Amino acid sequence: MKPLKVFLCHSSGDKPEVKKLYDVLLARGMDPWLDSEKLLPGQDWNLEINKALDASDVIVLCLSQKSVDKEGYVQREIRIAIDRALEMPEGRIFLIPARLEECELPYKIRTYQWVDLFSEEGMVKLMKSLNLRATQVEAQAVDSDGEIKAIKKPTGQAQGNSINIQGNVSGSNIVIGNNNNVNN
Repeated sequence: MKPLKVFLCHSSGDKPEVKKLYDVLLARGMDPWLDSEKLLPGQDWNLEINKALDASDVIVLCLSQKSVDKEGYVQREIRIAIDRALEMPEGRIFLIPARLEECELPYKIRTYQWVDLFSEEGMVKLMKSLNLRATQVEAQAVDSDGEIKAIKKPTGQAQGNSINIQGNVSGSNIVIGNNNNVNN
């Protein structure tokens, strides 16, 4: 059986999180399509994206505040995905809006049930939905065993950095932050 072909529609600003999703889908036996992984140097990216959209069994719209507010190619991909979804028989899963963070869904896709990828429960639901779609298109079943980690956007807080200060620091200036500027 063929693997489920999953097109990952996203804003370039969300690439790190979408790459994590790509890796999860690939590890679970699917054939995800992500431009940074599939496009080769010299290929016509517009042509290749359109071919990938046409060949997809399912489209996951990766949504964030960036993608919802951004003008340009991502909006074109969303329109193409909606047009393709309208060609599907009723009751078929084809278009899955997937939020990477809290954000307002574009009006044109609010009729589709969305999933929050920033929660483990949302990732489990996505796998169930992709498995149902695999059944509908007679693709191989999606491996949904084991823990599925949420796709979380960075919070902007420093992570993994620590400062250890030992000894008597009375009378000292300790400067922490960007550029370590001290105002007197």
